[in-house]
Formats: sequence, C-alpha cells, structure tokens
Amino acid sequence: MRINPTTSGPGISALDKKKLGHIAQIIGPVLDVAFPPGKMPNIYNALVVKGRDTVGQPINVTCEVQQLLGNNRVRAVAMSATDGLTRGMEVIDTGAPLSVPVGGATLGRIFNVLGEPVDNLGPVDTRTTSPIHKSAPAFIQLDTKLSIFETGIKVVDLLAPYRRGGKIGLFGGAGVGKTVLIMELINNIAKAHGGVSVFGGVGERTREGNDLYMEMKESGVINEQNIAESKVALVYGQMNEPPGAHDLTDPAPATTFAHLDATTVLSRGLAAKGIYPAVDPLDSTSTMLQPRIVGEEHYETAQRVKQTLQRYKELQDIIAILGLDELSEEDRLTAFYLVGNIDEVTAKATNFEMESNLKK
Repeated sequence: MRINPTTSGPGISALDKKKLGHIAQIIGPVLDVAFPPGKMPNIYNALVVKGRDTVGQPINVTCEVQQLLGNNRVRAVAMSATDGLTRGMEVIDTGAPLSVPVGGATLGRIFNVLGEPVDNLGPVDTRTTSPIHKSAPAFIQLDTKLSIFETGIKVVDLLAPYRRGGKIGLFGGAGVGKTVLIMELINNIAKAHGGVSVFGGVGERTREGNDLYMEMKESGVINEQNIAESKVALVYGQMNEPPGAHDLTDPAPATTFAHLDATTVLSRGLAAKGIYPAVDPLDSTSTMLQPRIVGEEHYETAQRVKQTLQRYKELQDIIAILGLDELSEEDRLTAFYLVGNIDEVTAKATNFEMESNLKK
C-alpha cells in the first residue's frame, strides 16, 4: 500500500508498521532516522512524522531522504518546520518519492512544496500526479542547437539575449523591478508563444510572493473568473528569510554566475529616473551574444550600442568636473542624444547645430 503523505490519515496500518523508523537526531530542518535492518528507505523517499507535541498539538511533518548514513540510519530534510519534534517519535516510510498534482488543474493555483493548495480556493484534482524526481531525458531527446528565446523586451533581446532552455540570473535590490520583469516574461510567454509558466518562489520575503500573485491577477495572467484559463502555476516554498546577498561580489551570486547562460542586472539608478525595465546594459551579460548565434548584424549593433553607452558613462564624470565646453563635438553629440526623451533630444540637437553654425 502506498501512502500519499499529503492525504494520509493519522492511523498506522499493520503494513505501515513494517516501515516504521524512529527519530534519532534533530538538527534544525535535518532529521536522522533509524530503521530496522533490511527496512531502509531509498534516497528521495518521502517520510512522514506523525504524533503530538508536548502540549498535545498534532504534528504532521513530511521529510525527504537525502543520504544513507550507515548503521541503519538515513538523513532527511523536513519540508516544514520541525518545532515540536522529539527523539524517538515514529517515522513512516511511504515507499515512494513526493508526488504533486500536474496538468491543467494546477493553472492559476498556489501550492506549497508538498503540492498542497494554499490559496484558499478549494481542493485540486489529484487524479494525475507526478513524482518531483524523474530520470533525465535520453540524449536523443535533447535539442543541442543553440537558439534565442525572444522575450519581447528590447534591451534584453538586443544586448543580453536569453538562451532557450537556459538558466538566467536576475539581480537587483528591492524595488528595482524584478517582479515586474518576471511578470512581463510570463505574460509574453503566454501571449506571444501560447505557453504556460511555473513559478517557484523560495526564500526572501513573503511580501514579494503576495505582490506577484496580486499583480498576476490584475494583469489577467491568472484569470479569477475562469481559473482554468490562467497561464501560470505558482509553487511557494519557505519565504521568511532575509536577503542572502547585497551586491554582485558576494559569494552566493559570484558562485552562481558560472552556471548561468545570461545575467540581467537591474540598476537602482535607472529605476530612480523612472526608466523601466531598469536593466543595466553594461553589467548584464549573455553567452548567446556571439556572431555565430545571433548573426553578424545583431552582434555588431549590440557592440556599438554598448560602446556608446560606455562612452556616455565616462562623459558623465567629465561633464560633472569640467563642464560641456571641454568636450569634443562628437562627445557633445553623444552626451546630448542620451539625455532625456526623444523630444528633448531633438530640441537639444537642433540648438547644438545652431550654436555650431554661429561659431563658424
């Protein structure tokens, strides 16, 4: 008999008793569990701890086996808080990995790491489930051709394009538009490509998860009137942690960079000027920006844009110290064209041309 850890009742059958273990050690969210000889669970099996704490409150904690320690012990990671657990409590080996609902029934819903709905919109159809751990696809099923994923966001597609099926790092502090950019990507995938998205949120702040959910409902990505027409499913893990890094040189982001196909850096300076998306084109990078992948014209255009932006950045410091009069005519044009909206740029260019003619 297989136990679904998300739906099984508090009772323990005779067959379950053969799979019983006991907690030997608790280290924060990590449990060491001892089992009888010959009854050891497999790696990734789901374990369920049931009982009552010292004040009589019911406990139902699901864990996942991560390591075989030897001496009939396994090490498992709890999927929820371990408050109230004590050594000696009984642990049931479900004999299977964690399984979650899949398919159209998940669209528009919010789930926890166990696949349980947490949005107060009622139960989810669990007739179709899938284990969270699967074998990798066969090599012949993989597409080895490098291709660009078109986001519809011009600064990204031109200067730091995303790889289809790749890993992207989105870096930025609070309030610079990370949630907005993710929303835009999900929206474009739904409308331009006719696809659906799965968003997994772990760590950081609960507020961010709530804001994302509300914005998705406002934009129509989650359809409240007809939930089945939604284009995204949300999975929220533990979201009560402080930020793990404060800038790009911290160990966590620096280590992550080596595994990414592209990095999009959001700038607080650009956000303060009201420029959205606040993507910093000079700090953002992509392994896809190569002539053999994007083409010569795309590559040359991107490089010229970056050179102009880099020159403008350098000119800002010169202007602040020496003023505009010390710049060459070419540098003055660069400074003028990159300040303000299109009407302001046109007006400045006209005035600049008139002043140049008068000097002649």
